[in-house]
Amino acid sequence: MSGSANTLFEKKDASFICANCGYTVPPLGYSSRNHCPRCLCSLHADIQPGDRASDCQGLMRPVAVTTDAKRGFIITHRCVKCGHTRNNRAQKDDDTDLLIRMTNPHYFDDAKT
Repeated sequence: MSGSANTLFEKKDASFICANCGYTVPPLGYSSRNHCPRCLCSLHADIQPGDRASDCQGLMRPVAVTTDAKRGFIITHRCVKCGHTRNNRAQKDDDTDLLIRMTNPHYFDDAKT
């Protein structure tokens, strides 16, 4: 592979309307916006991060949140349409109170997924 470009990541940082809660999500400004900062839901839009090439387009709900000493909160999303799972790093404007509540393993016990 020549050069230092990461060919598995394509930056797509545009605003969008959250398919789950309807919030108008602003661009992130420094990376590809992946999920809503209010409800933390995403869309199954990518095959590789930022490529927007997935045909599924199903709603991806958070099913777990863990913490990493170097990366911070890690959100695990599962697609309600096809079941695909993907881990995503939380962003600086995500709802921190919700992230903290979701680190409790019992938070998702009654969730409809």
